[in-house]
Amino acid sequence: IKEFSQAIYQARKEGIPVKYIISHDDISVEKSNFQIRHRGVAGTILLHKILGQAAKEGTGLDELEKLALSLSTSIATLGVATKSATLPSKQLPIFDLPQGQISYGIGIHGEPGYRMVPFESSELLAVELINKIKMKFKWQEGQEFILLINNLGGTSKLEELVFTDDILQLLDIEGLKLPFVKTGHLITSLDMAGLSVTLCHVSDSSWLKALETPTNAFAW
Repeated sequence: IKEFSQAIYQARKEGIPVKYIISHDDISVEKSNFQIRHRGVAGTILLHKILGQAAKEGTGLDELEKLALSLSTSIATLGVATKSATLPSKQLPIFDLPQGQISYGIGIHGEPGYRMVPFESSELLAVELINKIKMKFKWQEGQEFILLINNLGGTSKLEELVFTDDILQLLDIEGLKLPFVKTGHLITSLDMAGLSVTLCHVSDSSWLKALETPTNAFAW
């Protein structure tokens, strides 16, 4: 955050109008800790895509700020790691994760998760994450959500798609509508294995249009 603040200061000093928000879609962090542990994780991708399309269409800066604030309160992400990321400068694991253990709520840069347990099955991972996200949204049957499954980097495509199917089955049981679903390597960490689930409650159909608009951005 400090580096971005310095960049904003410098831009404004040069007469460039700047607005900013802090993305904090990671719900593994308690609200009481937000002041010291803001975390923007995979849900930030949705912000980038929707805001980018709005800007491309000529939306003004003030309106973009309002859109960003609306989006940021509509997105929640929770993930699980099965292997630590590597610190590039030292080629060492960023955190200790014993063989056969998984860590719920781990950050993409190795920030602490909220629980470490033995791995049992993809289905149980899905149940844990969806139950936590459900507590955030308190959704009702028939509501529309955008679903994003992010591969943290080192998880196989087969495991990613099996997990995605488990998530889709759970959300079908919940009665949610999913007009947009995306999976893949979107925000990754070096050598890290794991997956995250992002849900965005759709309150404006233009969000879906923005996500579906083609882009040549890498990995979208």
